[in-house]
Amino acid sequence: QVQLVESGGGLVQPGGSLRLSCAASGFAFSRSNIGWFRQAPGKEREWVATIYASGGSTYFAEPVKGRFTISRDNAKNLAFLQMNSLKPEDTAVYYCNALGFDGQGTQVTVSS
Repeated sequence: QVQLVESGGGLVQPGGSLRLSCAASGFAFSRSNIGWFRQAPGKEREWVATIYASGGSTYFAEPVKGRFTISRDNAKNLAFLQMNSLKPEDTAVYYCNALGFDGQGTQVTVSS
């Protein structure tokens, strides 16, 4: 079955960086689009970024464009979300998504 395990979250000061990882198993990772979503307390789930399987095209939500990058390592079934210039409004639980499934999430807190 699809299994996604996120890691790399934590507490960071505004302006700092974090790199989230998503370890995938149970499906054809190299042929699957991978997305990152986030959900802040009291807010709806929000799409953050997607990397396509074919060609590796990437897409980002406006609030993170220019600050976040998404990448993948098909040989290791890993996906990454590099987050730079973090802002307090980036505070949320971040989820890796594939084939309609989410991982358990990793908490990102941006605070001084």
